[in-house]
Amino acid sequence: MNAVTSLDDVLPLPAAAALVRLVARLRHEIPLTAAMQLEAGPVDDEALVLRAPLAPNVNDKGCAFGGSLASLMTLAAWAAIELRLEARGLDCDVYVQDSSIDYLVPVWGELQARATLAEDQSWEAFFSALAMRGKGRLGISVEVAHAGRTAARLRARFVAKCPAGEGR
Repeated sequence: MNAVTSLDDVLPLPAAAALVRLVARLRHEIPLTAAMQLEAGPVDDEALVLRAPLAPNVNDKGCAFGGSLASLMTLAAWAAIELRLEARGLDCDVYVQDSSIDYLVPVWGELQARATLAEDQSWEAFFSALAMRGKGRLGISVEVAHAGRTAARLRARFVAKCPAGEGR
């Protein structure tokens, strides 16, 4: 399996355009994402950012609703995996296997979730498992920052399952 040095090297569009296209698909297929006003943020080889304005995601105290934060962080993690699968030409189903969230401080402005590969994880190991078994697991970490501090943190493990013959 060839090492991928950059998402832009293998995606049919630059990574930012691919993320914009993915967010448009989500807003069409998942009504919650349209209601949240989900937006694509920056994406590079290390991280992917999804955004949402505060107004449609506010709670009764005027800060970000915890459910919106959880949704945004989960979507950012999922999108990070989807873009890598697309980069390899794979059409697999991606599911959340488990996750945990820490809410540390309120978010009083725009919600921005930054997804990265978890410390002990490897894209190469993930794609190797997909190639061997048609299924792979991967840990993703996501943070939402506010006023220079980590406001919320998600740690999640995802499973990707490829149709017979895909990924192998």
